[in-house]
Amino acid sequence: MKIIGTGLSGLVGSRIMELLQTNFEFVDFSLDSGLDITDFNQLKSAFTNQSEAKIVLHLAAFTDVDAAFRQNGDKDGICYRVNVTGTENIAKLCAETGKYLIHISTDFVFDGNKHGQYSEEDIPRPIEWYGQTKLWAEEKVQQSECSWVILRTAFPFKAKPSPVVLEPKAKLDLVRKIKSKLEAGKTLQLFTDQIITPTFIDNLVKVVEMVLVKKPQGIYHAVGSTSLSPYALGQEIATVFKIDAKLIQQVTLNDFFREKVRPRQKNLSLSNEKLIRELGMRMSEISEALMEIKRQLTV
Repeated sequence: MKIIGTGLSGLVGSRIMELLQTNFEFVDFSLDSGLDITDFNQLKSAFTNQSEAKIVLHLAAFTDVDAAFRQNGDKDGICYRVNVTGTENIAKLCAETGKYLIHISTDFVFDGNKHGQYSEEDIPRPIEWYGQTKLWAEEKVQQSECSWVILRTAFPFKAKPSPVVLEPKAKLDLVRKIKSKLEAGKTLQLFTDQIITPTFIDNLVKVVEMVLVKKPQGIYHAVGSTSLSPYALGQEIATVFKIDAKLIQQVTLNDFFREKVRPRQKNLSLSNEKLIRELGMRMSEISEALMEIKRQLTV
């Protein structure tokens, strides 16, 4: 099966290609291949040349949240153009060519003020520009006439860089960042008053694989099965990898960000119950995922 993919060289896309390239053929629609998704005419020509591909996996996004905040309100900025205009172009062309669209979104569409976990039924209320552009992107997908699914994920992590593509510009994900700093003997300050839902990318790949085959409709939270504070995550990492947890210091958001550069959500706990109930996909608890990463790093 041939799949058009955007963002295939990124953190998630590279692992998807690595694990699924045996059964699926991925066609790269990206700047690396000379294609700008914000250019509708260029994108339309590329779609025409790939008429046999019936699915589009749309991962490409501007994800630097701090840089996005500096573009707040700027619809000519790269964040808006990639996240909103690019997605609108892809959704429109999927509708015109009869392609099924898998759109990857984010937990940042929520404001972080809810008590308890966010479900797919909760109304998104982004509080900064990155989340706002990603919500608008979701709306462009839903307003299009193509068949679509939206997979919201959060704080994705994996064991190591994927060998199928080079990731020279890729930043370490949160888990690898914490692990590498602790292993280097560096003191690390982690928040105790923020809740996040880290997602093991290998689990997310399995969700994408099922979606490629079954083509469900709607929004799903494709996230891990553990919501916890970054401080608690650091403790879990230290335990699994046998690193000195005393290097981890407790800090609050207000203490750390004395000068509030941008708003930060306190509760990004997402429920994956719909994913389990409707698609039968079980996502790992954080301890399970970390143990699998440890195994992968030793083989």
